[in-house]
Amino acid sequence: MDSTTATSLWDELVGTQPDPDLWVVLATLAAALAVVAPHGLWRVARNAITIAHEGGHGLIALLTGRTLTGIRLHSDTSGLTVSRGKPYGIGMILTAAAGYTAPPLLGLGGAALLATGHITLLLWVATALLVAMLVMIRNAYGVLTVFLAGGAFLLVSWLAGPQVQAAFAYVVVWFLLLGGVRPAFELQAKRRRGGAGDSDADQLSRLTNVPAGLWLFLFHAVSLSSLIGGGRWLLEV
Repeated sequence: MDSTTATSLWDELVGTQPDPDLWVVLATLAAALAVVAPHGLWRVARNAITIAHEGGHGLIALLTGRTLTGIRLHSDTSGLTVSRGKPYGIGMILTAAAGYTAPPLLGLGGAALLATGHITLLLWVATALLVAMLVMIRNAYGVLTVFLAGGAFLLVSWLAGPQVQAAFAYVVVWFLLLGGVRPAFELQAKRRRGGAGDSDADQLSRLTNVPAGLWLFLFHAVSLSSLIGGGRWLLEV
């Protein structure tokens, strides 16, 4: 790759793209809501939230000095991230707390990029994160899921026109913001029925002696605040 090509790619990456029309933003909001709200579609689409959830565990584990040994994604939309290190302390607490907060915070970060016109940057960053995560997947279903997600971002980034890229990026971010809200309510319902005894909230409770309900409240606060803040940014076109 010569210097001219490299410079052109860098300019495209860090440059800004025009904001889509308001009707496109509203249409992508409706599309994301149509996927998140119905149980049938959500049952499939939740796999994408699980990728973000487990990716959040893995990323924070690495950032806090733990050794990430593998990530598994299952067809029932559950997942497991395994890391080595002290089974207590701030690193373990942050790692456990990162799962339910990762999807809405990723959505909030994506909304910030879109609000400043960095559509291409968002697509490339998402692709890079998925490729990095693929290396740590330890089961076939997980490899297939992450590969398909990464392939979709890569194809849109390289082959689609600016309008399609913008629509795709807005759908993804709306989906993360909206889809990031629902899992905490699902966890709350499971705990009310006496299930999910080893959930992230319960693990955090054992690590910190803070009631699991308060950790669940934190998950709700982060997801709803991200939806409100990110939604305002996206709608200010």
